[in-house]
Amino acid sequence: MTDSTPPIRVALAGVTGWAGAPLARGIVAAPDLRLVAGIARRAAGRSVGDALGIDCAAPVVGTAAEALAQGVDVFFEYSKPDIAIVNVLAAVQAGAHVVVGTSGLSDEEYARIDAAARAAGRGVLACGNFAITAVLLQKFAEMAVKWLPDVELIDYAKAGKADVPSGTVRELSVRLGAARGEARSSALPLAKLRGPVETRGAEMSGIPVHAVRVPGFVLGVEVIFGAEDQRLHLRHEAGGSAEPYVPGALLAIRRVAGLTGVVRGLDRVMQD
Repeated sequence: MTDSTPPIRVALAGVTGWAGAPLARGIVAAPDLRLVAGIARRAAGRSVGDALGIDCAAPVVGTAAEALAQGVDVFFEYSKPDIAIVNVLAAVQAGAHVVVGTSGLSDEEYARIDAAARAAGRGVLACGNFAITAVLLQKFAEMAVKWLPDVELIDYAKAGKADVPSGTVRELSVRLGAARGEARSSALPLAKLRGPVETRGAEMSGIPVHAVRVPGFVLGVEVIFGAEDQRLHLRHEAGGSAEPYVPGALLAIRRVAGLTGVVRGLDRVMQD
């Protein structure tokens, strides 16, 4: 950013959340970004600085409409799936670009968002994961599936995570299904199995997905490829801190204005 370039005005939904709070601190610390509003119903009426213990006078409001009224270039969605689509549609209709970090949105919902974003001439960057290690796993898996079409995904998360699978795995299944093309797994079709077919997981974009929800995990994904007498395992695991997601999220904020419609995956805006 040059001295004459105004900072990117950002509204952050979920500003006091596990991932939202460290991102808010990152936005406030970045000279080319300006946090103009945070959304968090329980903290509404306070300032972001008061809510998070940082130097920031931006208001915390209860709705996306109130945040967008502050004048927003990029709306960052980090709340919950049941209100995320409402927030995102409101943002694009108000003329803002959007970064989606909330997991749980369906392909059908993204199709609605894509149509609205294209009609408004705005970009929506949907990222299942902002961690660089997760982004690399996605790229490596897309490379591998073209040669190894027998693939299954295991989604690991804490016992209390309600959305299945995680946004990381949902995005990855879409991308692997597209990268695999017409090739198919050699596993028996469900109609030929004996026993509860649910044990084979749910097919998403033609890829079997298994969601594990037990204490001890935070977030993780494993991609298993099989071939004759050999296997390839790719695995990403995240710890208990949201700090690894901040650099990628800031990059998404800076790059989303160059997009039109829905684009899925942080790597789509990363330079080699």
